[in-house]
Amino acid sequence: MEIASKTKHVELIAAELNINSRGVANTIKLLDEGATIPFISRYRKEMTGNLDETQITAIRDLSVKYVELDKRKATILSTIEEQGKLTDELRSRIISCYNANELEDIYLPYKPKRRTKATIAKEKGLEPLALLIFKQQERNIHAKAEAFINDKVADADEALAGARDIIAEWISEDEKARNIARKHFRKSAIIKSKVVKGKETEGIKYSDYFNWEEDAKRCASHRFLAMQRGQDEGFLRVSITPPAEPVIEELEHVFIRSNGEVADQMKQAIADSYKRLIEPSIENEFTATLKEKADDEAIRVFAENLRQLLLSPPLGQKSVLAIDPGYRTGCKVVCLDPQGNLLHNETIFPHPPQSEQGKAMSKISALVDTYKVEAIAIGNGTASRETEALIKRIRFNRDV
Repeated sequence: MEIASKTKHVELIAAELNINSRGVANTIKLLDEGATIPFISRYRKEMTGNLDETQITAIRDLSVKYVELDKRKATILSTIEEQGKLTDELRSRIISCYNANELEDIYLPYKPKRRTKATIAKEKGLEPLALLIFKQQERNIHAKAEAFINDKVADADEALAGARDIIAEWISEDEKARNIARKHFRKSAIIKSKVVKGKETEGIKYSDYFNWEEDAKRCASHRFLAMQRGQDEGFLRVSITPPAEPVIEELEHVFIRSNGEVADQMKQAIADSYKRLIEPSIENEFTATLKEKADDEAIRVFAENLRQLLLSPPLGQKSVLAIDPGYRTGCKVVCLDPQGNLLHNETIFPHPPQSEQGKAMSKISALVDTYKVEAIAIGNGTASRETEALIKRIRFNRDV
């Protein structure tokens, strides 16, 4: 399974990033061998197909994601197998799934649960009544419920309530129901932020969000992250949910196939399932997705701001003579105007083996005069100290 998984990882990553699969496979191999991203991008171009650091980083991140997903699959398969419920079809579906949310949906009905309302109702022997309601073939369900009265169930109403708890859990574990909820979250989720009572003064820096509401899909990343910080620090309560009525209506359309008393029981179970189980679960999932997107956007903005800062001239606008030092291949010299435009370039050979120091010093002095150079920059690579010493020996006709 491991070899097949790695091959599948390469296919998925290549398709997602639109990169040649050979380059992806070689990059993953190099990363697994301990090579760093800068090393791979600079010295292994022939293996990767000239991938840059950004592409290699994306390959690394996706590779890690799929490896973790495979580990999760192994845990899920082991858990279901221990329960004796692992069929060949279920095994195949789990192994071929590469979407984390879908994988958890498949696993949900088999996931070990803490004691819930549904498990308590099952302990009271109400699962057969839940099945009767769920099949929606009985007209007088209240009369049927009376048959489930025992020392743990006081009356028919209590029996029906327990059966609805079981149905609510079944619906919450249904993939179609969860995907319906996800669709509404993506389409119409609203972010609401309110101040925690009594924290108005202490949390004054979050006052913009004391009573805030907007569409989640239009919320800027910096606002979303600010609200999340306010919530983490205990000053705000933030919810991200769509209007409940349209979601419940669509769930009813899917699960209710009758009318009358049994349909009423199903309606109550569906509403409870969404509000108590599905909505909080999908809200956590949706919030995590928004947080990931907001973090990526914040990093992108920060990187662009830093890029502009690093690209700004450190000395301001000055005419510069720049030298890239070297021995055998010489020192590359360029002259730039205050706007950074190239005015002149050539190579001098002041160091061994040529050792043309006098010629090099005369050339630098002439360039400084010709292009009215105000600053000299020397790269800090090979022969940088010797080049610096050479430049310091030159007597310039102007302040440099």
